[in-house]
Amino acid sequence: MISVLPFPQFDPVIVQLGPLAIRWYALAYIVGLVIGWRLVRRWVQTPPAVATPLQVDDFLTWATLGVVFGGRLGYVLFYQPHLFVTNPLAILAVWEGGMSFHGGMIGVSVAVLLFCRRNAIPLWSFADRIAVVAPIGLGLGRVANFINGELWGRPAPDWLPWAMIFPRGGMEPRHPSQLYQALLEGVVLFLAVFLASRNAAIRARAGMVTGIFLTGYALARIVGEFFREPDAFPGFLAFGATMGQVLSIPMLLAGLFLLLRTK
Repeated sequence: MISVLPFPQFDPVIVQLGPLAIRWYALAYIVGLVIGWRLVRRWVQTPPAVATPLQVDDFLTWATLGVVFGGRLGYVLFYQPHLFVTNPLAILAVWEGGMSFHGGMIGVSVAVLLFCRRNAIPLWSFADRIAVVAPIGLGLGRVANFINGELWGRPAPDWLPWAMIFPRGGMEPRHPSQLYQALLEGVVLFLAVFLASRNAAIRARAGMVTGIFLTGYALARIVGEFFREPDAFPGFLAFGATMGQVLSIPMLLAGLFLLLRTK
């Protein structure tokens, strides 16, 4: 019989103060934004300098709005399109969960574009600094998914020693795919873009670090989706692909284009 690890029963709510509940998922976003903000304040001054720490302080608000509203709108568009018709106000219910990284990335991209134009900041050089810290939030978000017992993996083979039965995933042992994705999209991707950003020759080629991030994330997401149970809607698409894999293809193409362009 398959060896099954007990799923640690985390409480998704860290602190409950009357009607106010602080959840692990929200904390992951907050910690990711704060750590990223502090690191970008330093890295924008790394030669060639692209912005001031005060400008990064201003951008934090833009980034937060891009992540939250882009992530929520992307989730509704890609995974819950019926809400547009049945309950349009639910699109604004960010506190109910349901966020899409691809939507969040579009939101942050728009924020970066508008902010750089408004402040006369070199677009691709600034985007490179943002790309270095993005995996921090991605990794923390996947850990929060695991704590919440959501977005679980596909059924695991009999020989897998760390298969788990998730509280809402039925009685079948599954891959803890949230942790796989936290490792790939968080740790591995961060090391790749961080090490690249330490190279002065790569930093001088504006857009190359962004290209590495987009390419790396797309590949990590495509691989991770092979272990993750697809969302009930839309489920499996053509040729057994998932929505996450399909949405990652444009990112992969954009990343490869940037790498070729900067090379």
